[in-house]
Order: sequence, then structure tokens, then C-alpha cells
Amino acid sequence: MINEDANNEKDPKMTNETRQDQELRRLQAEGRYQAETNKSLSPLQKLVGAGMLAALVVVATLLVQIPTPSRGFLNMGDVVVLVSAWMLGPLYGAATAGIGSMLADLIAGYTMFAPGTLIIKGLVAFIAASLFAVLSAKGKRRRILARLVSGAVAELFMVFGYFVYEAVILGLGWAAAAGVLGNLGQGAFGLGAAFVIITMLERHPYIKSRMPY
Repeated sequence: MINEDANNEKDPKMTNETRQDQELRRLQAEGRYQAETNKSLSPLQKLVGAGMLAALVVVATLLVQIPTPSRGFLNMGDVVVLVSAWMLGPLYGAATAGIGSMLADLIAGYTMFAPGTLIIKGLVAFIAASLFAVLSAKGKRRRILARLVSGAVAELFMVFGYFVYEAVILGLGWAAAAGVLGNLGQGAFGLGAAFVIITMLERHPYIKSRMPY
């Protein structure tokens, strides 16, 4: 193992993916974790992960609150929403994002937004995960583009969804447009931060092997 690692370090053609695969095999050989046959998370593991990430959604949403003219608030919850979508897939990601974001609204006292948030943030995660699954392919560049495109489309839906909810359900009409610019900023920040985080997480062979796509 020592000689193999030394040879790998001397080989400039060794790709990051090859190094990660070798590290993954080394960890398996050492018994540091037991990998499932398909290298994916079990339903129980996904459920536990969804619960943990939902709690992080709540924390990220409540950590910074910037009030908006439409009686809502800007926050960092979208960062964890997108990360959850890419890590857990459409169904578990949607449940994590929707439930976690709704709980944050209820805790913060924005109860009138809670029903809309449950649906909108859940669909944001569903769109991000589903679109990434369609666009992603073998090759690092394709995955990067897939993450950026899927996240951007999902965040644009978030902006549109809250505009419709505030205009129609909350009865603000065109006054709801006052919150569009802030939501665009929140979406852009969420996409940028989530992309950095998921890229860092993917460098760990165990985490990468457990991602759905």
C-alpha cells in the first residue's frame, strides 16, 4: 500500500477520480466502513440524513433574517436546501427542504408563509435533484455545469413561487414584486455557497460513493 501510494504521487496522469477510487478501496479493505452492493444509502440512512439536514435547514434559515417589504425575510436556508437535494435525491431532498424550511417559518413567527414554504422549498429541492440527474454525465465538467444549471433553475422557481404565493394567496397583488429582487439575491447566494459545499463534500470518497448520481 505504501509503495502504491508513492507511485501514484509520482504519476502526474493520475486523476482525482482514480485517487478517490483507490482511497475508497483502501478504506473498504481496512474495514473502516461497510459498503452496500450498489454503494448507495439505505432507506434508513437516507431517513437519518434527511432528519439531520432538515435541522440544518432550520438553523441556516434562522441564523440570518433580513425582513422584506412583502412581510417575509431573506435567509441562508437555500444553501442547505440545494445541498440536501444533490445529496439525497428528489424525494428525500424535497421532504428535507420543505419540512425544514416550514419549521423555520413557524419558529420565526412567519406562519402565513409556512404552507407556501413547505410546497415551494420542497419543489426547489425536487427540481434541483431531478434536473441534475438528467443533465449530469460522466466527466467532471458535465457535473459542474449540471449543478449550476439545476440550482439556477430551482432558485428561479423559488423566486417565481414566492411571488405568486404573496401576490395571490397573501393578497399583495403586484406589491409582491417588491420581494423579487431580494429573493433573486438569496437564490444567487444559496446557489454559490451550495456549489462550494457540495464540491468540497464530493472530494471525500465515502461521501461521493453515497450520492445518488
